[in-house]
Amino acid sequence: MSPDEANTACRWLCSGDEIFPEMLAAIELSRASVSLETYLFAAGPLGGRFREALVRARERGARVRVLIDAIGSFGLPDQFWEPLRGAGGEVRQFNPLALNRVWIRDHRKLLVCDERVAFVGGFNIAPEYEGDGVVRGWRDVGLRVEGELATQLAASFEEMFTRADFQHKRFLRLRKFSARKSVSSSAGQLLFGGPGRDPSPITRALRSDLARANDVKIMVAYFLPTWRLRRDLLRVVRRGGRVQLILAGKSDVLVSQLAAQSLYRRFLKSGVEIFEYQPQILHAKLMILDDAVYVGSANLDPRSLQINYELMVRFRNRRIADQALELFAGNLKHCRRIDLREWRRSRTLWRKLQQRLAYLLLVRIDPLLARRQWRALPK
Repeated sequence: MSPDEANTACRWLCSGDEIFPEMLAAIELSRASVSLETYLFAAGPLGGRFREALVRARERGARVRVLIDAIGSFGLPDQFWEPLRGAGGEVRQFNPLALNRVWIRDHRKLLVCDERVAFVGGFNIAPEYEGDGVVRGWRDVGLRVEGELATQLAASFEEMFTRADFQHKRFLRLRKFSARKSVSSSAGQLLFGGPGRDPSPITRALRSDLARANDVKIMVAYFLPTWRLRRDLLRVVRRGGRVQLILAGKSDVLVSQLAAQSLYRRFLKSGVEIFEYQPQILHAKLMILDDAVYVGSANLDPRSLQINYELMVRFRNRRIADQALELFAGNLKHCRRIDLREWRRSRTLWRKLQQRLAYLLLVRIDPLLARRQWRALPK
């Protein structure tokens, strides 16, 4: 066993039926601290179970803090948190609603208990994620990690929780806060993304791995990579490698699905294999580039790579890569392969126009508005 493998304690959790019970159990076992960060937290039986577990943790003396995104959790009434606040817990909304900064969001999903156990991935705390991802519930990917990575993730939460009001850029310098950074350890690498025009650490790491990769497997909900990443993917095929994509056959964001489909023809002509996941809505974020594995909250689209605050864990570890490959293969069984000839025949002029408009909206307009808001924030 290599040193990296010896220092990496993690377990894949690939459905709501798997991850939510483990998250709740970790909260119940916590004694010192619980830090929960999510884009979407919905009221209902699942949200109620999490709130009750958080209240019990606080009553045991643990410090309990919750960070939710103001847009992602827009439908959650503030009084939902009264029992937790009454017990002494802290709840904050990231970037409270204001028209001059509405475009920039916290899309990260993270739970850290006692700075010892952490959960990352694409799962929000919402009922649509409950199930096995095949018969019922959205298909997603999560990971439980322990040890050094959990400690580093706790520090990351600390920064985001302190930054929640999102008032001005000067705060970033005073607190030496950097959303766009990477943190490496013997266990793995944490990649943090945030607003900015230059390539994020997530993009830089992906491009570095793609430059030498021969076997690329990507499963993401929203696929609209930058033109440089597209070029890197096509170069893998040109040098004799293989690229397989599992994308959404069913999506909760139709405009994103249409934009991704606008890229199909070129990718298919170049030899990239495209599959669409059929049973349920796909919400996973998993990338395997030879023995480099990425998992977390970021999709391969402009919003994840240039606008949102995101979190990805990167491993370069043969054992973890083999587990990820097995996971990918299992999902491939539930996919429909896209054939180039059939794809060409199926695209009407109206559908092509829809796909082109969706592409322009997500690649040009959305990032432009976000950059304008970021630049306009007080210095």
